[in-house]
Amino acid sequence: MVVQGRRLEPDDIEGIRRLMADHPQWSRRRISEALAAEWDWRNGAGRLKDMAARALLLKLEARGLIRLPARRRAASSRMASRRPRPVGWDRRPIRGRLADLGPLEIREVSGDESAREELASALAEFHYLGHRGTVGENLHYAVRCGRGRFLAGALFGAAAWKCGARDRWIGWSPKERARGLHLLTNNTRFLVAPWVEVPHLASWTLGRVLRRLSADWRRTYGHPVLPVETFIEAGRFAGTCYRAANWVRVGATAGRGRQDRDRRLRVPAKDVYLYPLGRDVRRGLRR
Repeated sequence: MVVQGRRLEPDDIEGIRRLMADHPQWSRRRISEALAAEWDWRNGAGRLKDMAARALLLKLEARGLIRLPARRRAASSRMASRRPRPVGWDRRPIRGRLADLGPLEIREVSGDESAREELASALAEFHYLGHRGTVGENLHYAVRCGRGRFLAGALFGAAAWKCGARDRWIGWSPKERARGLHLLTNNTRFLVAPWVEVPHLASWTLGRVLRRLSADWRRTYGHPVLPVETFIEAGRFAGTCYRAANWVRVGATAGRGRQDRDRRLRVPAKDVYLYPLGRDVRRGLRR
């Protein structure tokens, strides 16, 4: 079977059972770290994929193949309960033309704890979806003016597992999607601070970030990303800045939640936009 993108044989399952039996005092986290190390399971940048190992273990338990030790913390402990630190924002209006702002700085701030926390606080306070943290491969970008004030920010993270409009545009099979999904990223959050009223800043920011995104991803995770996706709530937003930055609308979602197996849960439909980071990305994703 293939779980979490990794092919497993019966001996692999037995090895996991033996690892847990030999160390009954270990937590789920310790087991996942040891499993990733034992398999030498690493991303393209050489980092152990302990989070992927943890997800794999949970999926095996859901299939009844293993039994993990009891959780030592509530499942929502880190992401749901952690709140970004409060920030005393300078809310004085910034208005005018883009050219009048002077040199702007765009930084990838994942490795800068202070800047990353500031971006998280801005998203939590000002983005309509809020912000509860990130999982998996992700990059964080912040835009500042020459005087150091925060102007805008963007997050990129894991792509949706399935999306009919996107998958039709790519033209890949389920097996190809399983192999190539890590080569997509999702612009999960994009924010221009509410005190900023500068025409074209949003599309300028998207354009500049996209120029460097794949190279930043390769440097951090050891592989590029090919297209970028985003989902825009229809009726709430028109997607103007994305269209101005040359993103392509490829369709819309069906208005169902990802857990809606019985087709009863209705959520707002979203327009699906894609931006290819290079030529012939569809062929690259179908390899």
